[in-house]
Amino acid sequence: MASKDLSIVVPVYNEENSVSILHKEILDILNPLNRSYEVIFVDDGSTDRTLEELKKLSPAKIISFSRNFGKSQALQAGFDEADGNHIVTLDSDLQDDPREIPRFIEKIQSGHDLICGWKQKRADSFSRRFASKIANVAARHMTGIKIHDMNCGFKIYKSQVAKSLHLYGDMHRYIPSVASSMGFSVGEMAVNHRPRQFGASKYGFGRFINSSFDFITLIFLRRFTDRPMHLFGLFGSVLFMLGVLVLGYLSWEKIFYGAAIGGRPLLLLGALLVIVGFQSFSLGFIGELTIRQNREGRQFNIKEKINNI
Repeated sequence: MASKDLSIVVPVYNEENSVSILHKEILDILNPLNRSYEVIFVDDGSTDRTLEELKKLSPAKIISFSRNFGKSQALQAGFDEADGNHIVTLDSDLQDDPREIPRFIEKIQSGHDLICGWKQKRADSFSRRFASKIANVAARHMTGIKIHDMNCGFKIYKSQVAKSLHLYGDMHRYIPSVASSMGFSVGEMAVNHRPRQFGASKYGFGRFINSSFDFITLIFLRRFTDRPMHLFGLFGSVLFMLGVLVLGYLSWEKIFYGAAIGGRPLLLLGALLVIVGFQSFSLGFIGELTIRQNREGRQFNIKEKINNI
């Protein structure tokens, strides 16, 4: 049973100037709500004075990673620690406005399991807005999730949703699609987006490439995560049968016409198709066995936990 009404989870990386301001804004919003709550900051291996600033905050729980493991793992650690019936996530750069939290709480009462923020009027550079637009159009088309802003970090989850997630790589960018594939209902809400006050965005070309690979992975996972044999087995079976047909044709020529087939490239192709087909089928079988094992591990290492009450 959850012991709090609300958990606020904030992943943090090199935001020493922002965390105290954000913490005060969050408390100013939550205290009048007359709900029990907790605020959890996950320091993702910051190299500046972020951790020192976090330790000054109260009330707050602080989870500190031994190094930078990425936002997905920071969220995962926050979800593991969260005790609330509902979990709100927002970024630590002050662009997400905590005054939207009461609206999130009201919105999730409508029956959805996850509500995503939509930065309808985004206070970012043109290049970031353009890249985000393209990525979201592609994500909507490929995943079938009809929301405007797949990657917005401002969300509210029912506890069951957050606790069911197993994040890795840059998969935090596609949480709505992952949640939908698990059978949860996903909605959205337009939110206020503020200009960045301190520092620069951590999102660059390298992260764009990495998230693109994770997006491709997501598409396969949505279709075949519970049935890898449907992908590898079908692919392997087709190749295997083509190989058998090629070898059968060559055997027919050899038996009935005495044709020399030893040096023909078609013989090599047939053998290759049979081998690759068998290997692909075997991969599907191994994937099925792996899923049956159902071993989900965490990829982060916690250096310390601080509970400032």
